[in-house]
Amino acid sequence: MTITAIYEKGVLRLMQPMELPEGTSVEIIVIPKPSHSEHKNPADILAEIAALPLEENADTFSGREHDKVLYPDQNSL
Repeated sequence: MTITAIYEKGVLRLMQPMELPEGTSVEIIVIPKPSHSEHKNPADILAEIAALPLEENADTFSGREHDKVLYPDQNSL
């Protein structure tokens, strides 16, 4: 079950009622939602991905040897 709440003055205020018996113990995992200013457009996300460094030795892999990478224990592919 996912319930939306707002944190105000040290208390989580639920945005909708919950149908639980009075006195029910619950466990809460808090995942803050990003504010509207934190949303990124797809072009910005792709630019961030493109700016990530290559993996070590990535420049030596030609793609022609993909079987050696996928199946390192088989010598005759």
